[in-house]
Amino acid sequence: MTEAAAAQRLSSPAAPLDADDFANTRDLLETAALAYGDRDAYVEADGSRIGFADWVARARAVAVDLLARGVGKGDVVALMLPAGIDYAVCYAGAAMIGAITTGLNPRLGPLEVSGVLAKAAPALVIRDEDLGLPPVPAGLDVLPRSALPTIAPSGIAVPYVPLGRSDPVAIIFTSGTTGLPKGAWFDADNLAAFSRSAGVMSAPFDRRLTATPFPHAGYMAKLWDQLVWGIALVASPVPWSATRMYEVLRSQRITVGGGVPTQWAKLLDEPGVSRESLPHLRVGVVATAPAPPELVERTAARLGVPLVVRYAMTESPSICGTEPGDPPEVLFRTVGRPQHGMSVRVTDDAGRPVPTGEIGRVRLAGDCVMRGYWREPELSTAAYDEDGFFVSGDLGRFTAEGNLQLVGRTDDLYIRGGFNVHPLEVEHVLTEHPRVREVAVVGEPTPVIGETGVAFVVPTHADSPPSLDDLRRWSLDRLADYKAPDRLVLLDELPTTAMQKTDRGRLRAYLEAHPAPARSTTTKE
Repeated sequence: MTEAAAAQRLSSPAAPLDADDFANTRDLLETAALAYGDRDAYVEADGSRIGFADWVARARAVAVDLLARGVGKGDVVALMLPAGIDYAVCYAGAAMIGAITTGLNPRLGPLEVSGVLAKAAPALVIRDEDLGLPPVPAGLDVLPRSALPTIAPSGIAVPYVPLGRSDPVAIIFTSGTTGLPKGAWFDADNLAAFSRSAGVMSAPFDRRLTATPFPHAGYMAKLWDQLVWGIALVASPVPWSATRMYEVLRSQRITVGGGVPTQWAKLLDEPGVSRESLPHLRVGVVATAPAPPELVERTAARLGVPLVVRYAMTESPSICGTEPGDPPEVLFRTVGRPQHGMSVRVTDDAGRPVPTGEIGRVRLAGDCVMRGYWREPELSTAAYDEDGFFVSGDLGRFTAEGNLQLVGRTDDLYIRGGFNVHPLEVEHVLTEHPRVREVAVVGEPTPVIGETGVAFVVPTHADSPPSLDDLRRWSLDRLADYKAPDRLVLLDELPTTAMQKTDRGRLRAYLEAHPAPARSTTTKE
């Protein structure tokens, strides 16, 4: 789209732009700058903000600087920066010249950083020198964050670089819970598909509260979504509290809020929280853990907005989702139906579809699925079946209504006395217990019967935690007897990976260091 054509849009409502009108990310960035001008694009936790026009202007300056440093089309730029304006500017600047951005979560350790950089092979690493991040391996060029252009010279122009929709834009590394991370790469067609699959999550000029680390798929894959809809990303308060979340929701006129179930529950208990005090909020997203039906109902009654659930993974940042009109039980038990442009199958190990209600491997296809793993052609080929479906590590089943219910991962499953146990299924049941705030279930090797289940529980109230007998009775009333946990470990919080997923590897390491006693007991850590 030419600048003149983009300027014509200013006489009519600017959002949404049509993703099909744009040949590449650079054209979309330039049009969004013209269409949205000074509207907020990013608001940081300290109140710093930048509009679309200034974001793109600074990105132009970074693009010119990258070219001067020898970075060009097809080169990788690695960002070791905190989530915020500078990260967004560098991502956009790299996209303008056809460079490919990957981000490194600031929580990664030295081994993980070295592994990611070895696989990404960046031409340049842009690093915040004041965050105490792991060092960059010798031999890689590093640009300190302090050396980034902070002012965009008037009239600066980015030299022309031929770009297309099939050119890579981003590499997003997996969390590496089962080994060193793998880099899923995405092109502009992928990013356009994400904007079309957003559904209720995106509306013109949304103001979205986000705590997502920017190297995560929840940000990297959604660049076109933000530009198409004119969305402002507003940082969640750090440290989090219900009072501070309420203040940000109100003062920043947030339209799309996100949080784990306990955060939503605490928000509802805040004095003054009501539909009248949060008139702009139109939808809430539940992350990480299932939303109990009573929470969905309380939110609708108190705030007048629906909660929704989304299912995604690094290799496909859009897969399934619930809709605002879905019954509360659907949000609690399932992850909804395939989103626009996505196809989902549940199959046996040979790739044959299993009947509705039976558990199988989740496979997916569509333009939201990655193009492959960066610089790993054999691994990429092995990731897809002969029909072109990506074979995930997730296990699930379809309900009669067409909703996908996840029951765990292939590497999480444990076998107790010859019976398969899917931890996620047990976790969903234990989460309903009033004394359980968070829970993760892990299999533990045991003589004779093979493995038994250990429930790692964060209690709702530390002074009145559930007992093992409480949880076993609760489970036995709802599940097969072999699925009830045999051991309980109480924690102050569940360990998480750099991508904020439950770190089951650390839980298994705990069990190796603290083997089960002769009789099932409760352990407090």
